[in-house]
Amino acid sequence: MDCLIRNAMNADAPAISRMIIGTLRESNAQDYSSEIINQVEQSFSPQAILRLLTQRQVIVATLESHIVATASLDQDVVRSVFVEPAYQGNGIGRKLMTRIQSIATTEGLNLLRVPSSITAEGFYASLGFKKIRDVFHESERTIIMSKTLGQ
Repeated sequence: MDCLIRNAMNADAPAISRMIIGTLRESNAQDYSSEIINQVEQSFSPQAILRLLTQRQVIVATLESHIVATASLDQDVVRSVFVEPAYQGNGIGRKLMTRIQSIATTEGLNLLRVPSSITAEGFYASLGFKKIRDVFHESERTIIMSKTLGQ
């Protein structure tokens, strides 16, 4: 898949929101209850995405100008990595993570952390991230993982 990876813009917020919420409902719903999915969705409204654009470095992957994936870097923490279900398994997530790691290296970081969903733990492990511990927010399980850069 030949996708373009670029910095997200304010005008992308509605499309990013739609893509993330759709992915949560389809992919993450296999590992989390509908109550947890509904709660997480609140963090990804178009207005919330606009706020995130001011707080993090957000990138998107597009195919023919359609946003199919996103990821962000918040200091040394990788956040909000989502790939539209129809495009999962095609290397787009890997391309996003390569870009995130490049940004982190340019900023002088030598360690990245990621609070992974159950759904994405295998993906991050395949990129060299190692599990540190589990964290629970009520019944929502998050796997904290890290990777030393330059390895």
